[in-house]
Amino acid sequence: MNTDREEIEKAKAHIIVEIIEYVPNAVQSRTIIKKMTGNVTVSAFDAGEEIAEKSSAFDTYIQIIDGSAEIVIDGKKHRLTLGQGIVIPAHQRNSFFAKEPFKMISTVIKSGYE
Repeated sequence: MNTDREEIEKAKAHIIVEIIEYVPNAVQSRTIIKKMTGNVTVSAFDAGEEIAEKSSAFDTYIQIIDGSAEIVIDGKKHRLTLGQGIVIPAHQRNSFFAKEPFKMISTVIKSGYE
């Protein structure tokens, strides 16, 4: 996965689905905001790409902004389409698979876990 850790320019309007492009045979990510208390990232998955099962110490909100995605949370498969979102609870195993290209926003909230 290629990740651009540089935040997007602040106080400048943008169209979220246009700040990241699909790259053949790849998953791309771009940081929107990164803070000690959480971060917001946009990602683009080409068809057939996946992120293997993992877990996070924090709740993560996923929203699909283009296409549709298959997300598995704690062994249960979810098919999310444009505009849909889901919270991945902290410490639950999860994975992503792109049957077709899709883009998503991922928001991690770290405060409240002190």
